Amino acid sequence: MNFLDKMERKYGRYALKNLPMFIIATYVAGYVLELLTPEMLGYLTLEPYYILHGQVWRLVTWILIPPSSLDIFTIIMLFFYFSIGQTLERTWGSFKFDVYIFSGLIFTVIGAFLLYGMTGYIGIGMLFTTYYINMSIFLAFALTYPDMQVMLYFIIPIKMKWMAGVYGAIILYNMISYIRVGLWVMAVPIVASLLNFVLFFFSTRNMQRYNPKEVHRRREFKKAMAQSRVNPATGGITKHKCAICGRTEKDDPNLEFRFCSKCNGNYEYCQDHLFTHQHVK
Repeated sequence: MNFLDKMERKYGRYALKNLPMFIIATYVAGYVLELLTPEMLGYLTLEPYYILHGQVWRLVTWILIPPSSLDIFTIIMLFFYFSIGQTLERTWGSFKFDVYIFSGLIFTVIGAFLLYGMTGYIGIGMLFTTYYINMSIFLAFALTYPDMQVMLYFIIPIKMKWMAGVYGAIILYNMISYIRVGLWVMAVPIVASLLNFVLFFFSTRNMQRYNPKEVHRRREFKKAMAQSRVNPATGGITKHKCAICGRTEKDDPNLEFRFCSKCNGNYEYCQDHLFTHQHVK
């Protein structure tokens, strides 16, 4: 059990559920402010100089800054990110998804202060938005569902892993381009916002557990175990039940039970049927 699993067992009950909905709500609020009072956005940016001089609300309000201009494609992308965010939350669980998103936000704040400390520039706040936070959600989804196929521009069918590869190459190219021309400060927000993606996945030793097929297998296993614990004859709770004859350990305490690795599903058999049953495909 890794550190994150231990934290989930201890603090999982405090997880913020439906976080994707709150993320979209902040974007909507930001676009409303941009349309009604665009000058207000200047007081919301992640500007370390002003934060250190008392405007501490900027530590939170910067997430309201729209990551891009509002148009029909932006609306489509918001629905897309809401959909994949919900899917990731269901796959990982609310606690792990919360940690992933909030760590990205925290790393972005830290990146802004580090950049200010190294340069002393005033006005770097507009460089730090949630654009690459969104990108980290997309990359996480592509890594979790690499073979899922989507319609690029509603026309071209493409798998998520290839889209992620293209986006990853573009991000890397942009960072190298900034550094080559001396604009390394432009690369800092990218690294800071995507650091959660790097740490969350490449420091996790058992990534297979988040694979959708593995998640589905564990759910089916739990269902099979729950069904096998009730003995219809006695009404008692049992741990094992043969899928062929229906016998349990209460019928004969000396019976041994095993799950068949060749069957497609979670089928448990007693010692009399383990090697004689027909495999379920």
